Amino acid sequence: MVELIAGTTNNGGLKVRAQLDQGYYPIGIKVTDKELASVPITKHDFHGEWNYTISPTARS
Repeated sequence: MVELIAGTTNNGGLKVRAQLDQGYYPIGIKVTDKELASVPITKHDFHGEWNYTISPTARS
């Protein structure tokens, strides 16, 4: 997968860099509906279930 991402090209000058993250991340962590609802997600018109923007928020 990393090679696929790293091999991405375009005509607009966008540079793509990919690196494998070999860190350990625990599984089974649940996000509540309330927590998810607080994330500022804007779905795109085309395939919004896959394409979306997460906007930054101020730290509390």
